[in-house]
Amino acid sequence: MGRSHRGRFAGLALLALLPAALAACGSSGQGGDTPPSGKAPAEEAAAKSRERVQAYLDALTARDAAAGRSQLCAPMHAAFDSAATGPNGDFADHFTVPEATITDVRSGPNGQEVSASITVAARSRKAARSLLFTVTRNGADWCISGEVPGGNTPEPVVSP
Repeated sequence: MGRSHRGRFAGLALLALLPAALAACGSSGQGGDTPPSGKAPAEEAAAKSRERVQAYLDALTARDAAAGRSQLCAPMHAAFDSAATGPNGDFADHFTVPEATITDVRSGPNGQEVSASITVAARSRKAARSLLFTVTRNGADWCISGEVPGGNTPEPVVSP
């Protein structure tokens, strides 16, 4: 095979592979949108949001404010630093959190919304509280961007 034949063969091979290479670039809306985890974007968002909030709840239970702070988006750090260990903060000295459970994860207008139910104890008194966390993507990572009292209402039940 002469030099010109090899060049022609290489060119034809490249042209034959070009459509497959372009299809993998995500022009169809699927290939490029699939996250490295192999999960669909909605599944990945729900899983990452659940992980972040669970880590925050674990920090509450363990009374580890630094671990809790690390789950938050950077803009929330200053408010957390000033309020977290204050008289009504999540990590106040007189509160303990013997139980914390995620009750719902769903997409919301500002990111993923994660509802949690926590039991807060102060001395001999206990109270159940609901919290709603908003988790957003920050570059390649996820972080908690909001926390408010309350939670998502249960999905309506459809009767047959």
